[in-house]
Amino acid sequence: MATILYDADADIELIRHKQVAIIGYGSQGHAHALNLRDSGCSVLVGLPAVSKSREKAQKDGWSPLLPHEAAAQAEVIMLLVPDQYQGQVYAQSIKPGLAPGNLLLIAHGFSLQYGQIVPEENIDVAMVAPNGPGAQLRYMYSVGSGIPALWTVYQDVTGQARELTLSYARALGCTRAGVIQTTLAEETETDLFAEQVVLCGGLTSLIRTAFETLVEAGYQPEVAYTCCLQEVKLIADLLYKGGIHFMHNSISDTAEFGDYLTGPRIIDEHTRGNMRQALKAIQNGSFARDWILENQAGQPMLKAWRRKDAAHPIETVGAQLRQLLP
Repeated sequence: MATILYDADADIELIRHKQVAIIGYGSQGHAHALNLRDSGCSVLVGLPAVSKSREKAQKDGWSPLLPHEAAAQAEVIMLLVPDQYQGQVYAQSIKPGLAPGNLLLIAHGFSLQYGQIVPEENIDVAMVAPNGPGAQLRYMYSVGSGIPALWTVYQDVTGQARELTLSYARALGCTRAGVIQTTLAEETETDLFAEQVVLCGGLTSLIRTAFETLVEAGYQPEVAYTCCLQEVKLIADLLYKGGIHFMHNSISDTAEFGDYLTGPRIIDEHTRGNMRQALKAIQNGSFARDWILENQAGQPMLKAWRRKDAAHPIETVGAQLRQLLP
């Protein structure tokens, strides 16, 4: 059973006595910066001179510094730029200004797990990974609650990395909900697997295929869209609230019977084998290699997939329905 830590297990005063730099002001960056500021921390925001996030940061009351300026003035640096840029930003903007004993934080293990960042041996390195998007992290904090997080210490040279990392998690509001200790590999591999197999890749492929199957069989696209995509939120809310058994108790007996009968036919041993292959590619680093090479080439495959995705009939039908059924 995993150990879950809460507010009582973390001393918020530790992070309040440190200068913190948040590098990046996107989904996670803005939430971290605002939550820490509201928790009484001294926070700097680091952004490139040309960044679409500068205007938002300024509206939120910040005077953004350049990343290397913010990092050089800080004792705790949270790196919250996209995975594909972290290695470059670390090498160019963070590493030159590091002082012995500084704490480098990340919110996802990709860059460390796959060698995009090789940290200096004289600094602490840790992870605080909130289990949700930045908007949710910020909203839950603002209403006096929080979202759970995973955390781990990757490198501890001061002997204080654990306590300071938990203090940071408390300032985010995550210890209000509970934080679970993990390892860098476990967080990285499970997060990538869940994104690819369930949350993003699996779910969207299932929705599109079901939509196409109904439309090919002669059903109205609008009806297919409503039942295969729009109603996903209703089930997801039930799952989030109480789990699978709770969801089953909240739907009709007909729907529950269909779940048990047909679900295993769709997600069969062939699908399970593909899941194992996806996990193996994450574990052995081949997915990371492909993603790194994709970025070095200018993201040609990603851009092509985006264009194809946007042109799918389900997007046209959805846009029309959202106008008619607000």
